[in-house]
Amino acid sequence: MWPLILGLILFLGPHSVRVVAPAWREARLAAWGEARWKITYSLLSALGLVLIVWGYGQARMTPQVLWATPRGLSHLTALLMLPALILIASAHVPRNHVKAGLGHPMVIGVMLWATAHLLANNTVADLVLFGAFLAWATLDFLSARRRVLPSPPPGTARGTAIAVVAGTAVWIALILGLHRLIIGVSPFPDLGA
Repeated sequence: MWPLILGLILFLGPHSVRVVAPAWREARLAAWGEARWKITYSLLSALGLVLIVWGYGQARMTPQVLWATPRGLSHLTALLMLPALILIASAHVPRNHVKAGLGHPMVIGVMLWATAHLLANNTVADLVLFGAFLAWATLDFLSARRRVLPSPPPGTARGTAIAVVAGTAVWIALILGLHRLIIGVSPFPDLGA
């Protein structure tokens, strides 16, 4: 479990600096320059991500079950993942109505992803992993709402369509076997998918 926790600290820590220590972040940027800041940020995040994946995989080998998951919640999770993936895609596709309307589709998508996975998963490692991401995304979202940021450019039908199609394509790929290939678990275990 410790590699998972350390990974979460190394990954979510840099992603939280703007929320918990904005003045320190600005001082580091001024002292180090943008390139050094981004390299350090990226290296810590990458190391954290590797530890999260490895630590979560290790924890899944000896799961500590907290509750019995009601039948059908995996289906609800799979359904909630469609808007979550569209939101995440919208954060990266320029000039779409989702980003123009919400401003922060990435963190909203992460909140939905984490919540959906907390519904269907029932171990200590699941609670640590998805709970940490849900807490981080919620705090980041609330912090971003208080910051004065430039408004995203207005959305276009083309940008919105690209975001929806991209998110839906990833969702379909996950349903059809990518989730099993990457994570080792089917989104629909009771259907044999």
